[in-house]
Amino acid sequence: MQKKQTFSIGNITVPAEKELFFIAGPCLIEGREMAFEVASVLSNVREEQGVPIIFKGSFRKANRSSASSFTGIGNREALEILGEIRGRFDMPVLTDVHEAHEVEIAAQYVDVLQIPAFLCRQSDLLTAAGDSGLCVNIKKGQFMAPEDMAMAAEKVALTGNMRVMLTERGTMFGYHNLVVDFRGISKMQSIGFPVVYDATHSLQLPSAGQGVSGGEREHLHPMTRAAVAAGVDGLFFEVHPDPEKALSDASTQLPLRDFPSVVRQMQKLHTCVSNLS
Repeated sequence: MQKKQTFSIGNITVPAEKELFFIAGPCLIEGREMAFEVASVLSNVREEQGVPIIFKGSFRKANRSSASSFTGIGNREALEILGEIRGRFDMPVLTDVHEAHEVEIAAQYVDVLQIPAFLCRQSDLLTAAGDSGLCVNIKKGQFMAPEDMAMAAEKVALTGNMRVMLTERGTMFGYHNLVVDFRGISKMQSIGFPVVYDATHSLQLPSAGQGVSGGEREHLHPMTRAAVAAGVDGLFFEVHPDPEKALSDASTQLPLRDFPSVVRQMQKLHTCVSNLS
């Protein structure tokens, strides 16, 4: 097993020395008011519980089940909201990029560029993200073996950028279903980079909802506890003030009001697991 990379993202260190780090925020930037409401709660959790948090928000959604699905409020407007959150709350910010030409503009507003799972083999995109010098979070493709993510990470590392995270978000199991093989956490950690568990996307039922993805939010707590017990470095949650009204991933986003208690529970479990090792 290679020694795990440790690096800074804004004002936090990844992986954190004694606690989990969290990536959280709405699936999609739907507007300034909602985004700031989420960021305010995350900031309070960070201060009250002393945990590192990265704000997550997609500036647009390129991967939609239906042509009629909402894709965003406009690239520039959404990115400016992300940049404003970073400055106002002194919080690192993450967003997805889908094509190499998006990297340069997105990198002006955020601290982490995320490679969506379906795009984790796109060499030009990975290279462009690496060249930005920002941290690159690569989501494991639903079709990828955990150990094969070494090749995705290498495409970023070959640019000289070793600030890479790998994220587990489930593997296709037949049609319209995902499963999580928790062996993948240690397998990806052996590549030498911090590993994150995406607690909400792992519960998706892809394209199972008549033009939208369904999901099984009721399994979030046991699945997340399993990831923490398996030794994951960080946790990823999409959170929304009113998930049922969310314009994307409505069936899996965590209600914002529940996020503080989830963080508290997972930190307690992480402490227990750490004391066993």
